[in-house]
Amino acid sequence: MSTGFKQPSLDGSGNPSSVEEKQGKINEVRRLIRPQPDLANYCSDECISRYLRARNWNVKKAVKMLKTSLKWRSEFKPEEIRWEDVAQEAETGKIYRTSYKDKYGRPVLVMRPRCQNSKSIKGQIKYLVYCMEKAISNLSHDQEQMVWLIDFHGFSLSNISVKVTRETAYVLQEQYPERLGIAILYDPPKIFEPFWMIAKPFLEPKTADKVKFVYSDDPNSSKILNELFNMELVESAFGGKDDSGFDISRYAERMKADDEKQTSLWRANNNLVASALPPAISTSSLNATNSESESDDSYAKVDKSSSPRYKEEEEEKEAVADKAPLS
Repeated sequence: MSTGFKQPSLDGSGNPSSVEEKQGKINEVRRLIRPQPDLANYCSDECISRYLRARNWNVKKAVKMLKTSLKWRSEFKPEEIRWEDVAQEAETGKIYRTSYKDKYGRPVLVMRPRCQNSKSIKGQIKYLVYCMEKAISNLSHDQEQMVWLIDFHGFSLSNISVKVTRETAYVLQEQYPERLGIAILYDPPKIFEPFWMIAKPFLEPKTADKVKFVYSDDPNSSKILNELFNMELVESAFGGKDDSGFDISRYAERMKADDEKQTSLWRANNNLVASALPPAISTSSLNATNSESESDDSYAKVDKSSSPRYKEEEEEKEAVADKAPLS
């Protein structure tokens, strides 16, 4: 199990063979990206390394992926989402960050599909992004991944949408690469299996491998939870000892405090990093994509480049180009 940053392997698949080579690739990506000052804090060495790992340390592909993310962040502005913007989506406890972490120091997002209270794709994704940002802002200095703990009690197919699932996969993989450590699906019913067969192709193989099915009546799969968590802290719905339940009032106070902390940290870090940056390119020079429509249908439309099948075709096209030196 991955517990955080992993040293590159030496399997000849494009991973750097030394710390110096790894740093050289990071520096090259930063040189080619040259982020604007307001996004400078995002482009740390650790961040660039995640994009490189997501693209098997291929600089050209990592640059393309990161440029797309920078454009997305400049338009979506996830760091500016505040509790008041998503409070209505949050009121049922369909997604929330727990007060505990796993044994490896990773923050935990609990998800309950049965508590879905919205038909708005835009609203649902905005709340997911808010939760992701808050989990990231609460990472310890030696950790960069989180855990998803998904409770399927009371689940029905009416609770989920293929469009939302597709958009969730896109946001997770393309905008937050290497942020998911493990996703635990707890007690999914038989009726979920056909949906999983539909949803799985939206995931890249390395992401799908992080999804684990755990059943309360299966001692072998239940061991996963005991290996990951102090069960005294975990909700009783997952076999833990905490039966306090979700309290929206207390959670709202936590999130408002997180908003204040994140705003201060983001501004301070941006001011510090921006002073050391070369002149920035404009966002219009980033790989362009069509601006977002306000309608949910337009918002749910996913760039075909997020499809694993499309990526395979693109990789074949780029194979020759990748052999040439970077300009």
